[in-house]
Amino acid sequence: MAEVTTAELDADPVRELTTALAGEHYVADRPLATVLHLARRLELPVLLEGEPGVGKTAVAEALAAVQGARLVRLQCYEGLSAHHALYEWDYARQLLDIRISEAEGLAGSGLRSRIFSPEFLLRRPLLEAIWPGGDDAERPVLLLVDEVDRADEEFEALLLEVLSQFQVTIPEIGTIRATRRPTIVLTANRTRALSDALRRRCLYHWIGFPSPEREIEIVRTRLPRASERLVQRGCLFVQRLRGGHYRKAPGVSETLDWLRALTLFGATDLDRARVEDTVGCLLKDADDIAAFLGRDGEDVYREFGLLPDGLG
Repeated sequence: MAEVTTAELDADPVRELTTALAGEHYVADRPLATVLHLARRLELPVLLEGEPGVGKTAVAEALAAVQGARLVRLQCYEGLSAHHALYEWDYARQLLDIRISEAEGLAGSGLRSRIFSPEFLLRRPLLEAIWPGGDDAERPVLLLVDEVDRADEEFEALLLEVLSQFQVTIPEIGTIRATRRPTIVLTANRTRALSDALRRRCLYHWIGFPSPEREIEIVRTRLPRASERLVQRGCLFVQRLRGGHYRKAPGVSETLDWLRALTLFGATDLDRARVEDTVGCLLKDADDIAAFLGRDGEDVYREFGLLPDGLG
């Protein structure tokens, strides 16, 4: 862990990080920036949980840009195996090398050690993060383990060696230890409960839906050409939908997609016809859309003054 200098104590590194993230078009509140700062100084992974679409992956992307780090992403899914997460041997090249060696009369332990050398190793994200190869070997790395809760519980055990020891064991080569610890960000949508062992190794932060004021600020940052009235009323409209008990409430990413679509149509304010044309940008479930286009939508339209004259 890096030592803290007097100059750093006098400064406000959390505010500086917040400003740096804003420079990468990510609006972070102080609690999130604090966790990210501590994760770097304490050299601990950070686990970000929250509803889909609230910007968890975007945190890692912005943080990598701020740190000048190479982003290495592992997208998790059910059935994710060690071969896809850690490493694989390039069997085709190994077989070709064996045939060439046999033709040249070479065999024995020397051949085995050669074909199981790093030259024939295919680095997958976890290994690439702690043992980068090629021209990026000296560049800092940010490892993003995205949607870790989608992977099987067995995969968590695979992560523990990396998260606790920052090392990977390859039987044919030995134990590979990171010479420079990567920054590690894990994201989860709570599709299943993560193990206590995994949580204990991480700093934790929950990213919820933003307040109306913060969502407006986020949209202004990402969509500077959108109408100010459209941004304000559009964000309030989305906030209203999140209170409608839909199966899949729209996240910030849906807000951005929707207002970007309305801006492409030349809209400067909400219009009922345009809202109904673009509702698929906000709601991603057939039952939710049917409910909105029915009675739910009429209530929302009334609140926002979007009913025809005489029906408000």
